[in-house]
Amino acid sequence: MKTEYKITTLTNGVTVASAAMPQMASVCLGIWARTGSRYESDPRQNGISHFIEHLLFKGTEKRDALKISVDIEGIGGTSNAFTAEENTCYFARSRASHLECLMEVQMDMYTHSLFEPDEIRKEREVICEEIAMTCDQPSQYVQELLNTLQWKDHPLGRPITGTEEGLQKIRRKDILQYYKESYVTHNTWIVAAGNVSHSKLLRLARKYSKDIPSGKRTTWIPFAPTQEEPQILCLKKEVDQTQIALGIRSFERNHPYSCALKVINTLVGENSSSHLFQAVREDHGLAYSIGSSLGSFYDTGDLVIGAGVDENKVEKTLRLILKELKRLAATPVSKEKLKQAQDYVIGQSEISLENTENQMIWLGEQLLGGGTFQTPEEIKQAVSRTTAAEIQKILQELLRPERYNLAIIGASQNKGNLKKILSRG
Repeated sequence: MKTEYKITTLTNGVTVASAAMPQMASVCLGIWARTGSRYESDPRQNGISHFIEHLLFKGTEKRDALKISVDIEGIGGTSNAFTAEENTCYFARSRASHLECLMEVQMDMYTHSLFEPDEIRKEREVICEEIAMTCDQPSQYVQELLNTLQWKDHPLGRPITGTEEGLQKIRRKDILQYYKESYVTHNTWIVAAGNVSHSKLLRLARKYSKDIPSGKRTTWIPFAPTQEEPQILCLKKEVDQTQIALGIRSFERNHPYSCALKVINTLVGENSSSHLFQAVREDHGLAYSIGSSLGSFYDTGDLVIGAGVDENKVEKTLRLILKELKRLAATPVSKEKLKQAQDYVIGQSEISLENTENQMIWLGEQLLGGGTFQTPEEIKQAVSRTTAAEIQKILQELLRPERYNLAIIGASQNKGNLKKILSRG
């Protein structure tokens, strides 16, 4: 059965959207705030969006932290949340008959959290442990280092979690002020996917969104690239395997190339039949882990290639990566390879959207993305229209030294040599 999408904006400014999947027994409800790390325009605010996400689970006027969990888990449900660069989402999943319970608990958190000083103190330490955990995982931490390089002197370049030093300086009054400005009607989306009717969702949204303060949508600082040559950041650290992350600055989320970029990412390094996996791992045995991913934001984006290699093979691996990228840009991909990549993108999307949680997150990200809403079928058609010539054109535009940023964690590397490799690439 096809999923039916409906979107309504209430008179108070809250947007309500549903993805009806009547064949499902469950429903996933998400309350989205249009805020995240890129909205933290003052560096002293870094990490505050994520801090608030944690604190909303710590108690309201009618529920303590335990009761918040019990009221969801006691009906067989689960709840969670995440903070990204451009949004924050609180979501819960249960049998469809319990939709009102999910709405009542989550909107209670969203509008009546207490932000008690003791909870702020404790959760600050929890987040510091989360930061330490990331730092202890070089394959993740190298991505954060890349962001600081790729989006230099911009909120996108700061860690979503903030830093230990910065968190110690965030006070309760700062949290309350940011919360007051961000958690308002025009900054809120209520999104549900699963066995749910749009009319019922609207009725519940009208009932439970009354306590959301009125307010305008928050604004963000545009990213204006000034880079003229490759940039390199090396962190010397004793690790068993050197981690590298090559970022190639790309295009914004709603750029006409966005669907073609999904195909390019698949060809480059998304799976085990990709060019980089075959060349770097299978043909040359330089890395166990090698892959690529896409980042997309309101006004910019990137293609990121990550690998774990021996400290003495970094330069060789980097040359091989650039060689494969240039080969893709210079030689039209075969019809067979193109069709395989297109089918992979479409297939992975369809598999993912069979899940109500993934469907809710996909719909929310579409709505908060700032562009025209496209159904999965429309995206599928756009992916299918991607041509070999278009792939070459896009790669030729991307593969320029002034778009390259390289982060490395491991033994000392010769930055001069690395810069020469990137400059020739």
